[in-house]
Amino acid sequence: MKQENKWIKEILRHGSKEAADQLVRAYYDEIYVFAYRQTGSREDSQDLTQEIFIAALQSLPVFNIEKASFRTWLYRIAAHKIIDARRRVKLVTVPIDEESFSEEDFVTNLLDKDLLNQIEEYVCALDPELQTVFRLRIYAEYSFPEIAQISGQAEEKVKAQYYRLVKRLKKEFGSHA
Repeated sequence: MKQENKWIKEILRHGSKEAADQLVRAYYDEIYVFAYRQTGSREDSQDLTQEIFIAALQSLPVFNIEKASFRTWLYRIAAHKIIDARRRVKLVTVPIDEESFSEEDFVTNLLDKDLLNQIEEYVCALDPELQTVFRLRIYAEYSFPEIAQISGQAEEKVKAQYYRLVKRLKKEFGSHA
């Protein structure tokens, strides 16, 4: 993290392309996987990842290390960019690996690709704040405290939103969810 702060200072003070490259390299794979899990397309994920880093680098002057870590801030940008992309086009989703999850029986059923697509369509129609909670929990596998930090909400509110959404999804998709 100390190195990350050094890169950010170099970018802001001197417009260092080398520091920007190092910062992007440090998070590229992680952000690409986050995008890929939601698009299922290599090309779409690469494009989204590029958009995310362009937006992050352009917004770097407003980044405040005292409010959140760079990683947290970057995931906030990523979640919003993915929501924006879903508004523009209908993205295809890919199932989540079974080992990456242990959230109730509901989550194990997300492995059904058709069900996942239906759930994604449903979630895409929701408020972006709720979409962000869902995506960070399901696709980025963040804990509730991490989601609370990223979204700037209280942990209790994040949990309540997530579990209410799970309940709605179970009701909407019946025995499948």
